[in-house]
Amino acid sequence: MSEDLPPLTDLPRAHTVLPAGYWDAAKAVGTVTLDFDHRCRRRLRLERDGNGGAVLLDLPSPRHIRDGDGLVLTGVGTVAVKAAPEDLMEVRCEAIADLLRMAWHIGNRHIPAELRGDRLRIRADHVLADMLTGLGAIVTPVSAPFDPEGGAYGDSPAGGGHGHSHGHGHDHDHGHDHHHHGHGHG
Repeated sequence: MSEDLPPLTDLPRAHTVLPAGYWDAAKAVGTVTLDFDHRCRRRLRLERDGNGGAVLLDLPSPRHIRDGDGLVLTGVGTVAVKAAPEDLMEVRCEAIADLLRMAWHIGNRHIPAELRGDRLRIRADHVLADMLTGLGAIVTPVSAPFDPEGGAYGDSPAGGGHGHSHGHGHDHDHGHDHHHHGHGHG
């Protein structure tokens, strides 16, 4: 860590995230541009764009911060979040049924995916590109902000929800014709 950086305790802290549309973005005291990984954190030192100085993201729990959300800095104001462009792939199909099949294959691998109406966006990955192309998809590289779905158990744009664990809270009794997964939701 560089000697000219202030300690984390001296930085303005963001304890609250305001969803896009629920705060006045015209009154933002700066912006931070973050890729998807850096928008899914609990605690992180962030640099405001344009030499605006550092701030500390210090949330009570990890959450998905979306493009346009505001980080409320104690005693300072609200900083706007911008999603940074990333290397992605757009997945398209001739028929909606085929696109749904591609979405199933992507979801079955627990790959974050952004739903864009007639196409899907996922992170660039040559192995996935080969698989999807082999299944009949049209895969095109793009550079764009990435804002994947939050999942069935949380991360709605307005927050809320509850955790979803894929721990070993399931059994596999292969002596019967059924297969049960008991997911722990806490």
